[in-house]
This record gives sequence, C-alpha cells and structure tokens, in this order.
Amino acid sequence: MSARVSDLSVDELRVLIQEVVRQTLKDIFRDPDEGLELREDFKSEMQASLNTSQADGNLLSADSVASQLGLEW
Repeated sequence: MSARVSDLSVDELRVLIQEVVRQTLKDIFRDPDEGLELREDFKSEMQASLNTSQADGNLLSADSVASQLGLEW
C-alpha cells in the first residue's frame, strides 16, 4: 500500500523531500570510477609525468590556473 502526499504531515513531507534531494545529489556527484583499479601501465605513466613536472619545476598552483582562466575561488 502506498501513501498519498496529501496524507503526510508537513514534517513527514519535509523528511521525504530531504531524502529525495539527498539521494539525487548522491547520484549526481557519485564517483563513476569508485572501486575500479588503475592499470599498472597507467600508474607508471602518471608517476613519470609527475616526476618530470616536479623536476622541471613546471607545477602550477590551482590559484594560478584559476587566475589564468579568469576564475574566482
């Protein structure tokens, strides 16, 4: 048997809306890669890229990138 919205109290309706919003946000912002493992070759490539960037001193801060793109934090 399903309840009708008209049969809910204001508090029950508020709780229902909060649950729906919470679940919707969870679905929207979930990590689609959660639980997946990185391939070893990809890990190696990423580590090599990071090592090269650090050695060259070519790392940019997030603030610097945002400023270059005209973004405000």
